[in-house]
Amino acid sequence: KDPAYFYGYVYFRQVRDKTLKRGYFQKSLVLISKLPYIHFFHTVLKQIAPEYFEKNEPYLEAGPDSHMSRQAWDNSNSAVNSAVFLHSQMLWELVLLGEPLVVMAPSPSESSETVLALVNCISPLKYFSDFRPYFTIHDSEFKEYTTRTQAPPSVILGVTNPFFAKTLQHWPHIIRIGDLKPAGVYTSYKPYLNRDEDIIKQLQKGVQQKRPSEAQSVILRRYFLELTQSFIIPLSPPQLRQFLPEEFMKTLEKTGPQLTSRIKGDWIGLYRHFLKSPNFDGWFKTRRKEMTQKLEALHLEALCEEDLLLWTQKHTEVETVDLVLKLKNKLLQADREHLPVKPDTMEKLRTHIDAIILALPEDLQGILLKTSMT
Repeated sequence: KDPAYFYGYVYFRQVRDKTLKRGYFQKSLVLISKLPYIHFFHTVLKQIAPEYFEKNEPYLEAGPDSHMSRQAWDNSNSAVNSAVFLHSQMLWELVLLGEPLVVMAPSPSESSETVLALVNCISPLKYFSDFRPYFTIHDSEFKEYTTRTQAPPSVILGVTNPFFAKTLQHWPHIIRIGDLKPAGVYTSYKPYLNRDEDIIKQLQKGVQQKRPSEAQSVILRRYFLELTQSFIIPLSPPQLRQFLPEEFMKTLEKTGPQLTSRIKGDWIGLYRHFLKSPNFDGWFKTRRKEMTQKLEALHLEALCEEDLLLWTQKHTEVETVDLVLKLKNKLLQADREHLPVKPDTMEKLRTHIDAIILALPEDLQGILLKTSMT
């Protein structure tokens, strides 16, 4: 889920009609959501779209009568593609490092599912670069992404148009899936970590035993989750000051991922590369913001425990007015930035402010009471 993006799910119907110039009647129903639940929303569309095409808007207002199955919700977007799972760990590294990736697929749904699966493979770490589940020649960045005069940007593209096979062939990392031949991963990238043969054997065994793709996905998602957690745990201590890469590297010998992961390889090299990536920059800024907000919240709680009225008795009216204005600004900040402050803390602080104002001369009371705190 990301408030910066909307996801569109399309049900397309084409019916032969000789009376029309093109010979077909075409119509689409598009469902827009901020949630990337591909299988769920496609299942919803499959149930409501046919009825909608027959009954039009009133049916959408009433909603589908049929019960949405539990399976429709549980099946997520991380389908395992047998052509690429051998390279799954390398793909995890490429996504982690924000490398330019293009997914070439035979259909928009396969393209979208694969791109979103890649973005989610580094969860709980957020992917901070751009990604386009279904990129077309009509997108505004088409020229920027296909030019050969500069290196491809940090973005994951999903495409279906065969035209991109030529225009994007200079991209460093290309994934071909589905019916596209030959399917596989095309890159000169050399992974920092040794390949985990255990997960490969587990997935291959699943293919041999015809294990459901949903079960394969669960195995792979759990593997990625544990791998990402092992990677970010050493980074987890709160940092409010400037991040010093060399100081961090010194800590890895005792607190590195080798404590929680069985995978061997050049972890140091992977960290050095990651620290230069958009994902690290976004992660660090987010962590610093979270820590700053926690400190602000603790400060508000501390103020509530102080006898502020007693403080004002020892200070001038000017200092008292300044305190009131600062406290009001802190309340506004807490509300605006959604600081992790308990409701009773906010109420206590408002009570303190009112008590301080009422202790001031009437002319100042009138001015300060008019100053909004909402």
